[in-house]
Amino acid sequence: MTILLWVVLTPIALIVLAIVGYFLKAIVSGAVEGWREGTSENDANGDAYELPEECAALGLLPRDRLDKTAPGPEPEVVTAALTAAVAGDWKPAAELMRQTAEAKDWERRSGFAYTLGDKAAEDDAWLLAWETARPDDPDAAVVRARSTVSLAWNIRGAKRATSTTSEQFQGFHTVLARSREEMARAAELNPADPTPYITEIWTGLGLGYPHAEMDRLWAEITARAPHHYEAHFSALQYWCKKWRGSKELAHAFAAETAAKAPLGSLLKVFPLIAHFEHDDTSDGDFTKTPEVLALVDAALADAAAADPDHPRLAEVRHVLAYFLSFQDRDAEAVEQFTLVDGYVGSLPWSYDGDPARLYCHLRDLSVKAVAKAS
Repeated sequence: MTILLWVVLTPIALIVLAIVGYFLKAIVSGAVEGWREGTSENDANGDAYELPEECAALGLLPRDRLDKTAPGPEPEVVTAALTAAVAGDWKPAAELMRQTAEAKDWERRSGFAYTLGDKAAEDDAWLLAWETARPDDPDAAVVRARSTVSLAWNIRGAKRATSTTSEQFQGFHTVLARSREEMARAAELNPADPTPYITEIWTGLGLGYPHAEMDRLWAEITARAPHHYEAHFSALQYWCKKWRGSKELAHAFAAETAAKAPLGSLLKVFPLIAHFEHDDTSDGDFTKTPEVLALVDAALADAAAADPDHPRLAEVRHVLAYFLSFQDRDAEAVEQFTLVDGYVGSLPWSYDGDPARLYCHLRDLSVKAVAKAS
């Protein structure tokens, strides 16, 4: 009788386990939407979305009007340079880069090189014309180096390694290897510029630089720009478990960065980013620990002290809005959401399959909570 029951019940048990496993996977995959109470009917229905009247009253935008490509609006000079480049005119881009070098504005220079390099990775006719007209221009050289790295990552694609072909990997590694020569040339043409070394971190991620090589790069960068935001963001990616480091190494790097950073540098946000990168919970409770609460306070003070025109400030505000919302500090969260609304092309939203949906979910919950409390 016992054997008969076992034979009958075992398939049923396996079916039940499979169903439970399916739903657990679904829950984990969409866990972020359940981290805070108050999931709206819009969220439950998937694509259906209606801007809450509380958000509309604040002038906040609906989901379908959010820009997924950037953390905030591009400066007009960059937009103009990109428009001219597409039309074949390289001179506005050249002037933009020349000004950053002259002012030693390394933060903007690296950002502009990234944007222009991405554009050249799609079509570099304008960059070739620039290089032909000015063969030894360090500004053209650094944009070329950045463009080659962008091209390599475009060849690889954004899918996981298991879904990337051997041909993609071969092209990826070949182009990245070429980028090393271009970065060395850019560094030689303008020895004060940290941008070639910052760019090379992404070459190192792809080619698997050992830690000693990363340490060499880091020494070159910090000798030129010790508090450079993009440099620290790129280095933190290297030290994360998903790339060439570990949870412990990433947290140690972020903690040291924050401890050494002057107020207003925006670098005090990096311990929060390290937590986000390595969080494997499904409830968001880690955000409410005394440690993380203190880290958010430190990052808030850092953002308040920063130059309002700092090119990376919007990225920090996105991270703060995320953590503040999960901490139920809704009034503070709404303040950050309001300052960046309209854009979701930034961490943490960009890690989600539908960044606009995640952003609106948390934003709307915080706005409704503030309205209810008032």
